[in-house]
Amino acid sequence: MWAISGGIAIVVTVINLSLYAAGKDYKLAMAMALSFTALTICADYSYLNRWIKAEDWAALTDVVPEYGKGILVFDNCFYLTKSSTYIFRTNT
Repeated sequence: MWAISGGIAIVVTVINLSLYAAGKDYKLAMAMALSFTALTICADYSYLNRWIKAEDWAALTDVVPEYGKGILVFDNCFYLTKSSTYIFRTNT
């Protein structure tokens, strides 16, 4: 599930940036991109919760240290990319 919502977030982010570059209304695409990014994060944590409920501590100790860094990089890249349209927009 996280791969699907993450892929959709990437595609919608590209659409968002292309609409912004073309000068068209991009707010719906930005809202969708932020929503799918949030869904990706929720799906990731849901996946980890399954391991906790199953008490699969070996999987958690192997994956979580690197997994947290990956989520942090993913989140920061997408939020900065999506918010750049508001930061660099021109007031017309």
